[in-house]
Amino acid sequence: MKANFLAVAMVIALVTPAGAADVQVIANPGVAVAELTAGDLKDVFLGSKTSVGGAAVEPVFGRAGATHDAFVKTYLGKSDAALRNHFKTLVFTGKGTQPKAFASDAEVLKYVVGTKGAIGHVSASADTAGAKKIQVR
Repeated sequence: MKANFLAVAMVIALVTPAGAADVQVIANPGVAVAELTAGDLKDVFLGSKTSVGGAAVEPVFGRAGATHDAFVKTYLGKSDAALRNHFKTLVFTGKGTQPKAFASDAEVLKYVVGTKGAIGHVSASADTAGAKKIQVR
């Protein structure tokens, strides 16, 4: 029995990214999907994918802090500095725009709930009333 529990715990640890427990991915209620693959989420937040489920999406970031750092490292595989450089390059080459970034979970939530297609990240403890929680697999 104890061995089965340990085996299940190890599988969960391997499947779930380390910082994922610190972050919730949320979307405007009109976003058609309830889950995204980690690859699709990365593509959306790096600007290489602009739609999911057949509808346009707009990534929204927290400006800084532990939640932002955990999201960027866990799901995008980058540091904050590398993420900033990524978007500077997209803007400079005309291949993208700088995404919106907000100073608090409450501001991210307000924008996501009020903006069609918005998808963002907030801390695991944030109140997400009015937003759709997106599962990442």
